[in-house]
Amino acid sequence: MKTTLLVYLHGFRSSPNSTKAVMTGEAVSALSTSNHTYEWYCPQLLASPKESMEMVIKHIDQSKADRIVIIGSSLGGFYTNYLAEKYQCKGVALNPAVYAARELEPHVGMMTAYDSEEPFDFKAEYIDELRALQVNTISDPKRYFLIAAKGDELLDWKEMIAFYPGAKQLVLEGSDHGIADYAKHLSAVIDFIEH
Repeated sequence: MKTTLLVYLHGFRSSPNSTKAVMTGEAVSALSTSNHTYEWYCPQLLASPKESMEMVIKHIDQSKADRIVIIGSSLGGFYTNYLAEKYQCKGVALNPAVYAARELEPHVGMMTAYDSEEPFDFKAEYIDELRALQVNTISDPKRYFLIAAKGDELLDWKEMIAFYPGAKQLVLEGSDHGIADYAKHLSAVIDFIEH
């Protein structure tokens, strides 16, 4: 019996209830067969990048899974790079914030979560925590799958493409930061997870 641990990391101010997280979770739960189980782990990430990664690493290290696949959206895509390098496993990056410290520096201060309006303090030291997690170069492009939307209103798709040279890339002509047409591309994500 093989087990794959699938870790899904949501974006900044988002949650495990995000549309992409829920859709991916449902698709992944349908993959389990009698000889291959898929474990789904999609935690609520914390405001602190360091504490978020410590929590996720602890879960991965306690897992008995044979293989790990990390999927992340936006800030979660930044974390995906860090974890995929740490565990030398597959990573799927959905409109990733490849340089998260720079992107999030203007957002230091009180923020609210998108779906709950729950306030949280995004502290200046979190930017240093992000810098400490920065991956500058991916070591094995074959392990990565990038989905980048040219219509992303928050992040530069050209920067994403340049960050994953030689990786499998799906560049969407329009779409948006949240990848509103994600349902159309989910089968490509599942295909990459499985093979």
